[in-house]
Amino acid sequence: MTFDQQTLGGWGGRLLGAAAEVAAAYPGERPHRQPVHTVYGGAQLYSSNTTIRLGELAVAALDVWLPTPETLADIVGMTPDRAIRVHPLVREKLGREAVEDFRIDFEDGYGNRPDDEEDGHARTTAGEVAKGMTAGTLPPFIGIRVKPLSGELHRRSLRTLDIFVTTLVETAGRLPEGFSVTLPKIQHREQVAVFAEAVDRLERHLGVEIALELMVETPQSVIDAAGRSGLRHLVEAAHGRVRGAHFGTYDYTASLNITAAYQMMDHHVCDFAKDNLAVSLAGTGIWLSDGATNVLPVPIHRGEDLNDDQRRENTETVHDAMRLHYGHIRHSLIHGYYQGWDLHPAQIPTRYAAVYSFFLEGLEPAGARLRNFVDSAAKATLVGDVFDDAATGQGLLNYFLRAVNCGAITEPEATERTGLTVDELRTRSFIRILEGRRSS
Repeated sequence: MTFDQQTLGGWGGRLLGAAAEVAAAYPGERPHRQPVHTVYGGAQLYSSNTTIRLGELAVAALDVWLPTPETLADIVGMTPDRAIRVHPLVREKLGREAVEDFRIDFEDGYGNRPDDEEDGHARTTAGEVAKGMTAGTLPPFIGIRVKPLSGELHRRSLRTLDIFVTTLVETAGRLPEGFSVTLPKIQHREQVAVFAEAVDRLERHLGVEIALELMVETPQSVIDAAGRSGLRHLVEAAHGRVRGAHFGTYDYTASLNITAAYQMMDHHVCDFAKDNLAVSLAGTGIWLSDGATNVLPVPIHRGEDLNDDQRRENTETVHDAMRLHYGHIRHSLIHGYYQGWDLHPAQIPTRYAAVYSFFLEGLEPAGARLRNFVDSAAKATLVGDVFDDAATGQGLLNYFLRAVNCGAITEPEATERTGLTVDELRTRSFIRILEGRRSS
């Protein structure tokens, strides 16, 4: 042999070190539930029952504009058979948990106000969140979006962060589960570094943990001044605190001089940016979220004495907006973005309809593939092509995990189609499933 043991040992040590670095940098999907959407609302309007009220309005929108499976199928282009399955799922979800994630907004949805006014809203919204924690009216995920750390707004941003978090912890004794803080319009990694230091100081002083979300809405967040992946360096500047990266469609397209008529989620410049983000953060466990459809499903004529033409125009306007929203969500799902923003309660029904339909339409073939893949791989040895194809097996497993996560199917339905046990499904790991079957 040409290679002696010392040489092989040296190479082996270097490769083991590289493997450890890869494992640390790319730990894989997080085992926690990811919300399918984030609903934003101005801080000046927030109360402890805001998301309950949004749910009621979402149910009303479903009843008025999409009252039957036939209407749903006709408006969004879903097959009648699937609409019969999806429509009751949407109704049940809206009645049980219409809003999965809500962000109290001190930025675009709030505007620039006198310091005394924003200080007051930071305190009162914290009190309302505390009230919601006691009453059980909060969604599974909640947080705030502060102003950017730009030269003129950074003090205001950090002050709001401090007042809100400190007031909430002093009032409730803790932060709610699923709490996060969103930083918008990032242009430099130092903005993220300072924000992470501010959060660290709050955590140490108050004894809490705070997750960060980064808004990706500037060109510098996608590709930085040195021509590198901007987002990856922003995430590194936060030292492990980043839970999610949310794409901001309209600020991003505006920064690229796209005119308002073409500032859409499915514009190719957005796809370029989002593909870049997906590649930069693949395997890191950081959640990706797409932006919002800003054409809202609201009638153009108001009042009770509308004539037939006005009622018809209202219906067409709302249905057109719902169809557009549904198509944007499907575009996101096809590109691997399983979360997005919603701006209006009438968008929530189409959010769930799109998500449920997406997962249900591929359920049977995915289940058959995963069942066959597990059975054949479990009978093989731990060499050969089994682990080369493990990513395929994990991808199929992730499909079912996300389908269960969003409510499209139940765990028993997933196990029935895949041949997995509930315990195997909950491992969330294709490799662990294979190892368990080989050892049994």
